[in-house]
Amino acid sequence: MTLKVQKTLSLTAGTDYKITNYSYQQAKKLNVEIKPSSNKKKKIDVFKGDKKIASIGAMGYNDYPTFIKTKGVSYANERRKLYKQRHKKDLNSKNGYFANNILW
Repeated sequence: MTLKVQKTLSLTAGTDYKITNYSYQQAKKLNVEIKPSSNKKKKIDVFKGDKKIASIGAMGYNDYPTFIKTKGVSYANERRKLYKQRHKKDLNSKNGYFANNILW
């Protein structure tokens, strides 16, 4: 799987989070738009029309497309499985739903 980087969010800590093509495709399936978060502790803001409906992805933690890029698909799939187990109770909340479906 090839991931294209489309936007970069510069962080005060000197690192960058790049929203991947994977995340844009996942957002499109959900009929939402994503942009770099205005909250420095989050990676992505989720919008429905002009209204921000969620901020997802804690800075400092990797996500599925990042793991694919840095560690490979097999490792990313294992991390995805563990994420879904760990966050099972959160998946029905708005932020949990979007994090699960856009970042994992």
